[in-house]
Amino acid sequence: MQKVDELLLKVSEVTLDVPEYELIAVCNALSVDIEDEIMSTYNFIRDNYRLKFPELESIVDHPVDYARIVKTIGNETDITLVDLEGLLRPPIIMVVCITASATGGNPLPEDVLQKTIEACDRALDLDSARKKVVDFVETRMFYIAPNLSEIVGSGVAAKLMVTAGGLGSLAKMPACNVQLLGAERKNLAGFSCQSHHIGYLEQTEIFRSTPPAFRKRACRLLAAKSILVARVDSTRGHPTGKMGRALRQDIHNKIDKWQELPPPKIVKPLLLPNSVPKKKRGGRRSRKMKERYAVTDLRKLANRTQFGVPQASNY
Repeated sequence: MQKVDELLLKVSEVTLDVPEYELIAVCNALSVDIEDEIMSTYNFIRDNYRLKFPELESIVDHPVDYARIVKTIGNETDITLVDLEGLLRPPIIMVVCITASATGGNPLPEDVLQKTIEACDRALDLDSARKKVVDFVETRMFYIAPNLSEIVGSGVAAKLMVTAGGLGSLAKMPACNVQLLGAERKNLAGFSCQSHHIGYLEQTEIFRSTPPAFRKRACRLLAAKSILVARVDSTRGHPTGKMGRALRQDIHNKIDKWQELPPPKIVKPLLLPNSVPKKKRGGRRSRKMKERYAVTDLRKLANRTQFGVPQASNY
């Protein structure tokens, strides 16, 4: 937390000699370190609390939400006495309550519980520090990545940069991976995962204004254009965001084109019949074909006798 506060105080000290995008790069590196620390703290909490509620990690997969739930439940055996309202979605809360009533875990010792609660507090503090860094990066996005901010917005651009580890790392990332940045991991609660492969891009204005039938295509188009402008911003090109605005308009035009009705089917008139007989010329190939499919002499001798008519014997 002290490192975060010291870094945020440097905002007023940024001059022309120290470009601000270097400070943003430091913030991105710091956010990655915070994420790693949150994951290590989450692993510690999960290993300890697995003795009390082993099924919780498969229901609540987000590290910060898991730490918040563990701190709230503690050693309580009757989960109905714990108020989980606002911590999780109502369907998830229902699954947690039903699973907790049938769990085979045992209460934790006091010393282990105390260490687990302290780890939960540390994870929540780290998440608060990460949000400070993201908010700071978001306020500076129009100076660091103006073209990317024009397409996806400053908030989503900051989240993409922080998650990818910087503007340079984002520019080197394939477009298919950009769609997964910020995507929720699949849980075992049995709920719908229709937007499982869509992350921060679903928070953009373009994605939300697109009809549901075209949102997957719009997400792929957004990811491709975002990578393109991220490469431009990483080389400090188009600092006014002109290219980003042009690509944003191009995206809107393509989405409008997708929604257009197909052109009506044109009824073509029939061609005039040619009454002049065609001269079908023969040739060696035509003669060979006629000879191949001609009636043989043996076939000509067949079916010569008429029914009910006496025939002279040939023998």
